Formats: sequence, structure tokens, C-alpha cells
Amino acid sequence: MAERQDRARGIAFLLAGMSALGPFSIDTYLPSFHDIAEKLGATPIQVQQTLSAYLAAFALMTLWHGALADRFGRRRVVLVALALFAVASAGCAFATRIEHLWFWRAMQGVTAGAGIVISRAIVRDLYDGPPAQRLMSQITMMFAIAPAIAPVIGGWLQTLFGWRSIFAFLVLSTAALWLACWKLLPETLPPEKRQSLQPAYLGRSYWKVMTSPPFLFACAALSLNFAGFFIYVLSAPVFLMKHLGIPETGFLWLFGPAMAGLMSGSWLSGRLAGKVTSGQTIALGYLVMSCAALGNVGINLALPAGLPQSVVPLFVYTLGMSLAMPSLTLLALDPFPAQRGLAASCQTFFQSGFNSLAAALIAPALWGSTLTLALGMAGLMGLGGMAAVAHRKSRLLPR
Repeated sequence: MAERQDRARGIAFLLAGMSALGPFSIDTYLPSFHDIAEKLGATPIQVQQTLSAYLAAFALMTLWHGALADRFGRRRVVLVALALFAVASAGCAFATRIEHLWFWRAMQGVTAGAGIVISRAIVRDLYDGPPAQRLMSQITMMFAIAPAIAPVIGGWLQTLFGWRSIFAFLVLSTAALWLACWKLLPETLPPEKRQSLQPAYLGRSYWKVMTSPPFLFACAALSLNFAGFFIYVLSAPVFLMKHLGIPETGFLWLFGPAMAGLMSGSWLSGRLAGKVTSGQTIALGYLVMSCAALGNVGINLALPAGLPQSVVPLFVYTLGMSLAMPSLTLLALDPFPAQRGLAASCQTFFQSGFNSLAAALIAPALWGSTLTLALGMAGLMGLGGMAAVAHRKSRLLPR
């Protein structure tokens, strides 16, 4: 038993590192937006578009990572994707024009999604039921550390060495992760279970997944819940530096409470696995998120923006979000045991596609004040709750 727990913990660390590549690609360079604009002669909107280019490419390519992993195996696709991500990060470090940075950020987006897609498929390859929920919760808990430390690392690198050092750091950290995966990552999909890449088969498989109401409602719930928090990440330079008056080395004020909530909710989800149903866990998560969202609106109506009142609701919200997330993620993948990689791709595509929409339209429309951000959180969470209810009802309908 102890050996199996150690193995699961080791796999969780590795999968969390793979999943964290995406958040690191976003959060580490946020403190450098002003410096990038100044050094490359770009406007703030043009710098913001480096994030939109990354997210759009991330969303489109996630449709394919899982299908490739279903065909060629998990390990091979992960190793190739990590190598290409390191090359793209080096391209960002040497960019001399904002157009170059758009291109290389898009190339980062093309490869960064492999980790999060394939890690979800690996969890379902290895475990079912409560053990799968516990492993997913462990991954989320470890993964939560990345967005907390990424902007802090980025802020200090920016202060000491300038914006190019952030992408050099991504090259080195990706190389270390590649070596760890090369040595430690097992292949969890045996050759006899691999799927075809023939267009007709892929077309039928994608249609089967993308027309499944339970899958679509679970993905909508996950995407909307996350967006209620992600709008703060996308608005971090404005929210922290303009509204709260925090310097570029103080991004931990946002990411610290939020990631503490993520870790706490993930830990609680793992503890509840096997003791209560997944539906009860999800309902508890929404209860906590509702309290956080409504409290956030009330605080912003009653008090001026400032510390700590403007960031406390983020701790509570992310606690509820991460409490519900592992169960919703597994419920989305469960109907497709033969195409787990492809289903994980579609799931990540929906979430990252909505993140791209949030980056391009929703966050810029809301970051004008802390109150509009709070209202945005409440609205997105409310829509996510409606999607979760629709998912529950769709699973009860006769097939």
C-alpha cells in the first residue's frame, strides 16, 4: 500500500509539472508588460495581444494533443511537445519586434497544452472512481503552487534582468521538466489500445464527444467557474498596480490567496473522495463559490478597493472552484473510455477557448474597476452553476 501511494505521489508531481507549463507561460511574464511595451515600441493593447495569441493557439491545438496521444502514446507526445515549447520560449527571448513576440507566443500556445491534456488522460489510464479523484486532487493541489510563484519569479527577474530573462527561465525550466519526463514518465497506453488517426474515425469520434450533452455541460461548468477567477489573472497588472497601488514585485497579493484556496479546495476534494458522492462534492463547491462571489460584490459596494478586502474573496472562491473541479473533470471524461485523450483534448479546447475569449473581450471590459470585476465573477459563476445543474439533469435522461 505504501509503495502504491509513493508511486501515485511521484506521478502526481510529474503530471502537475506538465500541467503547470501553461500557467507559467501566462503568469510569469505579466509583471513585464510595461517593459515589453517600452523596449519593443509597442502599445499596451499590442502587448496584451501576445497573451491573446498564446491563448488562441493553445485552444486550437488542444483539439489534437489528445488524438495524437491516443495514436502514438502519452510519453512520446509529451517529450516532443516539451522540446518544441523550449524552442518557442527561446524565440520569445530573442524577439526584437512585437510581431515576432506574437508569433513565438503563438508557438508556445501550440505546444503548452499537451501537458494538461495528456496528464488528465494518464489519470484515467491509471485509476477509476475515488482513486482517480484523489490523484486529480493531488495534481490540482501541486499545480496550484505554479500560478502563485510564477508572477513572483517573473517580477524579480523583471526587476533584476529585464523581460527577456523570463523567457530564458522558461527555456531552462522546460529543459529540466523534459529530463524528468524522459527518465520517470511511464507509458500508460499500451499499443493494443491505441486509436486510429484516419479522418473518418477521427470525425466520428470528435462528433461523438462534441455532441454529448453531459460532456458539453460539464465543460461549460468548468470553463465558466474558472473564468470567474481567471478574469482577475488577466487583469492582474491593472487590478494590482492601478487599483490597489501594488508594485510589480507584489503580484503575490493576488496569486497567494488564490492559490492557497486552490490547494485547500483540492486537498478537501481528495479527502471527500469515496466518502460523499461526486454530486455532493460539486454542490458544496458551488455553495462556497456563491458565498465568495456575493461577498465580493458586497465588499466592493461597501468599501474602497484595498488590501486585504479586495483579495480575500479570491481565496474563498478558488477554494470552492477547486473543490468541484476534479469531480467535474472526471465526469466529463467518464463516458469515453476508449477515447480519453481525445475527450481530454476537447475538454481543454472548450476551457482554453473560453479563456481566450475572456482575454480578448471579457477582462478588458471588466477591469475598469474592482466592482465590475466582482460582478463579472458573480455572473460567470452563476452561469457555471446553471451548466452544472443542466449536466446533472442530462445524465438522468434516458439514452
